[in-house]
Amino acid sequence: SSFDVAVVGAGIVGLAAARELIQRHPSLAFAVLEKEQEPAHHQSGHNSGVIHSGIYYTPGSLKAKLCVQGAALCYKYCDQKGIPYKQCGKLIVAVEQDEIPRLKALYERGLQNNVPGLKLIGAKEIQEKEPFCRGLMALDSPYTGIVDYKQVAQSYARDFQEAGGTILTDFEVTNMEMAKESSAESEDGLKYPVIVRNKK
Repeated sequence: SSFDVAVVGAGIVGLAAARELIQRHPSLAFAVLEKEQEPAHHQSGHNSGVIHSGIYYTPGSLKAKLCVQGAALCYKYCDQKGIPYKQCGKLIVAVEQDEIPRLKALYERGLQNNVPGLKLIGAKEIQEKEPFCRGLMALDSPYTGIVDYKQVAQSYARDFQEAGGTILTDFEVTNMEMAKESSAESEDGLKYPVIVRNKK
């Protein structure tokens, strides 16, 4: 088979990239190549499932910006597709006095990153939120959530296929080589085809 673009790996990153590319360039032929018999078979289906709010990253960094935006987009996508999630929140707890300045610094960092809903709470409020937790002070991050990312990845795969993309499973890429320059340039400007081979 011949495709204009092939993405190697049907984990959540590969599927998200392929989904976005086919939406931006619907005139091209896309494939996702996966060595396993199903998408999201490895890390994408076996992680902690946290939807991070963006507290930890350096203010102004691309990681901070993308994490905050990504969390909002993740919740929106799950709502659109009916994927269950739980916006359970998270407590980051200081149990020693010398941890409080670091907790406050983390709070300020989160505010600079525009993380919604952050607040510092005391020992009584900690107990009210989580009776089995003890601490002097905590950073309450209500926007943190959990989701089954395998379901998200499988939904990305369906979106990709519905847009005309092809997913080839049990297809392990073992070699790539640059072919000769194409004599005809596509409307998207592709000129340098790559030949992808698998073990079969």
